[in-house]
Amino acid sequence: MSRKLPIVAIVGRANVGKSSLFNTILKRREAITAKEAGTTRDSLLEKASYKGYGFWLIDTAGIKNAQDEFEFTIQEQISQAADSADVIWLVIEADISITNEDRILAKKLLKTKKPIFLVVNKQDKNRKATTDDFNKLGIKDIYLTSTTQNQGIEELLDELVKELPKVTFKKRPETIHVSLIGRPNVGKSYLFNKLAKKQQAIVADRAGTTRDINRIDIRYEGKNITLMDTAGIRRSGKIEKGIEHFSVIRSLSAIEQSDVCLLLMDANELNVTLDQKLAGLIKESGKGLILVVSKWDSLEDKTAFTRDQLAAQIKQMYDFAPWAALVFTSSVTGQNVTKLFELVTEIYSSRNKLIKTSVLNRWLKQVIEKHPPAGLKNRSPKLNYITQEEENPTNFKIYGSQVSFLHWSYKRYMERELRREFGFEGTAIKLWFFEKHSSHKHGQSPTKD
Repeated sequence: MSRKLPIVAIVGRANVGKSSLFNTILKRREAITAKEAGTTRDSLLEKASYKGYGFWLIDTAGIKNAQDEFEFTIQEQISQAADSADVIWLVIEADISITNEDRILAKKLLKTKKPIFLVVNKQDKNRKATTDDFNKLGIKDIYLTSTTQNQGIEELLDELVKELPKVTFKKRPETIHVSLIGRPNVGKSYLFNKLAKKQQAIVADRAGTTRDINRIDIRYEGKNITLMDTAGIRRSGKIEKGIEHFSVIRSLSAIEQSDVCLLLMDANELNVTLDQKLAGLIKESGKGLILVVSKWDSLEDKTAFTRDQLAAQIKQMYDFAPWAALVFTSSVTGQNVTKLFELVTEIYSSRNKLIKTSVLNRWLKQVIEKHPPAGLKNRSPKLNYITQEEENPTNFKIYGSQVSFLHWSYKRYMERELRREFGFEGTAIKLWFFEKHSSHKHGQSPTKD
């Protein structure tokens, strides 16, 4: 089963306040804001939540007024946003008259048939501004905001959640969705084709355009698998013209649709920060992860000693996801291509493992007895009860008192012990902590005398 969070994309001209809006929604400073236009060089994305609704928030680079390239850039960005975003916010300025670029953006966005919000920012600079002043853009939902004074933000979010689909858990019996994620030229398409040719039957081949996710439906040992090949994500600073800013959204959309992600990295270029960021994104999305070292055949020294050395280095680079599987592959020779399918099916099975609540709580009691909870600020958290989400088995809810003071190292210890006892190899798991009295509605606390 797959869990998909809605995606909200923020678009607009440069220096209209997109990054400030992004930071205000997150209530923390994630994007660099400055008075100079064009500060954001590529897309930023973070998980956000409001009144129980979770969603991905995307802050994109500003559309620049380049007469010879502007129209093409608009066409490409809007098309890509329409493909992947569930809701789009068009941000303009309250203190500046509507520009031609604003009109072009609004026209293109309206053609997508997606929910469009017109966010008129910097209202503090034009107190006389009203929504009627901006009706001519043709967007029905108009909201006046000021990120510097936190005005209109709550109203904007209240209306947003009405448009957002609830987080969904799609049950797909015997169907495993697998995406290939990575930078350009790391061998995704080669591996995609090699994986397709290795299978007993190709059910369907749906080729897409340059901005789509290419998909192919295949069968492996009686199981249905959908492979998704995504566009490459460039390093920060390499995205200049804007046409690839939404490649991050496309890949995020593929990750959200996936059960297991294959993160490809070039054997000749392993220590790349962007690869690690993508792995973190996959982990944050709660998906299965296989680190795939591609182009293994291109290395001159491919001895077991070299592989073991590289494996140790890679594990250290990705120590935030020690549970991730690691495979060295070659699309030229076909090395370990079939092994990927074996791992995918194993990880999928692991992700859907259900544990009896009584067994989980016996484990919790043993973990606490072995190592009592460590707290912050001289607090002593108590953990009383644990449950597993049946619709999303990689999520665990733990109830107790003063859980907000639980030390991060103790949470890591609990995850390590949970994996040691129950497995969950190759997939992210999440522990959620909730305040609860020592006696829980599900029954007697396992830690109570």
